[in-house]
Amino acid sequence: MPDNLFSVQDKVVVVTGGLGQLGWQFTLALLERGAKVAIFDALADDDRIAQRFGEYRRNANLRFFNVDVTRRDSIEAALRELTALWGAPYGLINNAALDSPPDAPAEENGPFETYPETSWDKIMDVNVKGVVLCCQVIGGGMAEAGRGSIVNISSIYGLVSPNQNIYEYRRASGQQFYKPIAYSVSKSALFNLTRYLATYWAGKGVRVNTLTFAGVFNNQDERFLSAYLPHVPLGRMAREDEYNGAVVFLLSDAASYMTGSNMIIDGGWTAW
Repeated sequence: MPDNLFSVQDKVVVVTGGLGQLGWQFTLALLERGAKVAIFDALADDDRIAQRFGEYRRNANLRFFNVDVTRRDSIEAALRELTALWGAPYGLINNAALDSPPDAPAEENGPFETYPETSWDKIMDVNVKGVVLCCQVIGGGMAEAGRGSIVNISSIYGLVSPNQNIYEYRRASGQQFYKPIAYSVSKSALFNLTRYLATYWAGKGVRVNTLTFAGVFNNQDERFLSAYLPHVPLGRMAREDEYNGAVVFLLSDAASYMTGSNMIIDGGWTAW
């Protein structure tokens, strides 16, 4: 008799930011296990969609929706179309997020005292408001249906402060570089959003949990890796597929008694 404890077969799951590095990995992991995945992503053009879909382009269990998570009407329109196609979603992975890239304008990666208000607003709009709106619209539909699982993707830099010493190599070369504040604050906000909604919807059969991740290898600068890796007990960054098991677990019946929790997968970073 097959063990269905970790099954996500036929579950309808929304993945925001599903064309990003991790969002696409979550999508593949769910598709391979029989789930129906709806990607909500506004950061892709047709070429990028085609590149990501590849052999999955004709997969009947995969759909792409052009969604701006900072606009409630955009989420609502996509949800109506999705519900007409597959029914109400069972799962929601709030993965869409912005961070300041290493090559961002100097003022965005400068000291806290001069961090631009416009940069703050942009990141908080997507990373916090976008998650809240998706929970209101999609999570609200789950609550009406009386079942579901929401997974909010956070970061170790929401749990602990960024270690600015890691970026000393950049300052030593004459750059005024600091890991900015907005990403950390936005990811920290998700912990209490998770706890709030876990208790708010506990009686409606909707579970809400946070997944907190450390860095993912993506061909980073060797100088960065040399500074970062000594802080990881496992001695390396995560592979892009190493978070998939936790996502599948939280969406499956194996996690049926788990809500309001924060699962940390960081190679041991926060153990020191």
